[in-house]
Amino acid sequence: MSTLEIDNTLTAPPPHSTPVRSVSDVARLINSKTEKNSYARWIVFLALGGVFLDAYDLTTLSYGIDDVVKEFGLTPVLTGLVTSSIMIGTIVGNLVGGWLTDKYGRYSVFMADMLFFVVSAIAAGLAPNVWVLIGARFLMGIGVGIDLPVAMAYLAEFSKFSGKGNKASRLAAWCPMWYAASSACFFIIFALYFLLPAEHIDWLWRASLLFGAVPALLIIAVRSKFMNESPLWAANQGDLSGAVRILRDSYGIIAHEEQPEKTETAKAAPKVSFRVLFQKPYLERTIVSAVMNVCIAFEYTAIAFFLPSILAQFLGAGVFETISASLGLNALFAFTGGLLGMRLAWKFPSRHVAIAGFALQFIALISLALIGHPQATAGVVFAVLMLGLWLFAEGFGPGAQLMIYPALSYPTHIRATGVGFSRSLSGIGSALALFILPILQARYGTNMFWIVSLAALIPIIFLLIIRFEPTRQDIDEQSATGEDHV
Repeated sequence: MSTLEIDNTLTAPPPHSTPVRSVSDVARLINSKTEKNSYARWIVFLALGGVFLDAYDLTTLSYGIDDVVKEFGLTPVLTGLVTSSIMIGTIVGNLVGGWLTDKYGRYSVFMADMLFFVVSAIAAGLAPNVWVLIGARFLMGIGVGIDLPVAMAYLAEFSKFSGKGNKASRLAAWCPMWYAASSACFFIIFALYFLLPAEHIDWLWRASLLFGAVPALLIIAVRSKFMNESPLWAANQGDLSGAVRILRDSYGIIAHEEQPEKTETAKAAPKVSFRVLFQKPYLERTIVSAVMNVCIAFEYTAIAFFLPSILAQFLGAGVFETISASLGLNALFAFTGGLLGMRLAWKFPSRHVAIAGFALQFIALISLALIGHPQATAGVVFAVLMLGLWLFAEGFGPGAQLMIYPALSYPTHIRATGVGFSRSLSGIGSALALFILPILQARYGTNMFWIVSLAALIPIIFLLIIRFEPTRQDIDEQSATGEDHV
C-alpha cells in the first residue's frame, strides 16, 4: 500500500458519515434526527433549570415586600426602588448577556452566570440596610438577565424544528417552568411560615431570599458535567470540526467536516451587533417582539408580582389565606396553562395562540376593573376566577410565545442578542410597572386594571398588522443559503 493510500485511509470519513459544510447542514442534521438522545435532553433540562432559578429569584419578594417596608421604614419611593432594582439589573444583564452569548459562545456564559445568583442571594438575605438590599437585588437581576438569552439559545439550538418536542414546544416550556418556580417559591414561603418562630415571622423574606443560593449551587455542580457548546454556534464561528464533535456527543450523529467547494461562496457570519436587529428582514420581527415583551411584562407584574397584595387588600384575605391562594392560583391555573402552551406551540402557529391568550387576558382585566372591591362571597369567587383566567391565558398564550418569537425570529449568530434585547425591554416594562403600580394602586384601587388592560390590547393590534410567523420555517436552515440574511 502506497503512502498516498495510507493517508487516504487515515483521513477518509467514517462509513455512513454525513458531510458538514455550514450552519444549515448542522440544522438539517438535528431536524432529521428521529431517535431520542438523553445527552441533548439533559442540556435542555439544565437550560430550563436556569429559568427555574430566574423565576424563583424574581418571585421571592412578592410576598415579603410588606415586611421589608416595615423593617426598614421605607417611603413609597424607596419601596419602588427595592422592587424595581432587580428588573433594572435584568435590563443590563439581558443586553450584556445576549451580546456575550453570541460573541463568546453559549457554554462559557452559561457556566459563569450562576455565580451572580449565589452571591446576590446571600447578600440580599443578610442585607443590614435597604441600600445593600437594593444593590444585591440589582446584582441578582444581572444574573437573571444573562441567564435567559443563553438558556433560550440552548433550547432553540438543541431541539428539532418540527414534530413533538420541537423548538417551539421546548421554548414554550420556559413558561410552565417559570410558574413551577413561582409555585415552589410560594410553597417554600408557606413552609417557612410554619417553621419560623411566631416572634420572628418577619425573617420570612430573608429566609426565602437566602434559599435561592441552594439551587444555584446545585445547578453549577450539574452543569459542569453535562453542558456542551451549541453545534450551531460552533459551525457559525467556522468551527466545523467542533460542530461535528458536538453532534456526535449530543445526538450520536456521525458526520465529518467538509470544506465548501471553491465554486461556493462561503458566507461569513456578520459581527454581533444590535444594529442588525433593526435592518431587513428583522426589523418587523424586532418590533413585534419588543411590543410583546414590554406589554406582557407590564401586565404580568401587575398581576403576578402584586398577586398577594391583591388577594390581601382587595379580597380581605389574611396571611395564611394569601399564601395559600397565591400558591393555588399559580399551580392550578398558571402552571396548567403553561403545559397547554407547550402542546399548542407544537401544533398551532404562534401568532394565533398569542392573540387568543391576549384576548382572554383583556377580558379578565376588564372584569377585575368592573367588579372592584367585592363584598359578597360570589363576587370574591368571581374575582379569584378572573385572576385564575388571566394566569391561565398567560401560561398558554403570551407567556409561552414571549420566548418563541425572538428565539425563532433570528438566526444563530444574533439569536441571543435578539432575545437579550427583547428581554431588556421586558425589564423596562417590569421596572416601570413595579415603580408606578404601587402609586396607581394607592390612588385608584382596582380601577388600575383599566390601565393594565391596555397592555393586553396593544399587542393584539401589532400581531394583526405584522403577520410574521416564526414557526413557519427554520431560520437556521435558511441562514447559509442567504434566504434570510440582511
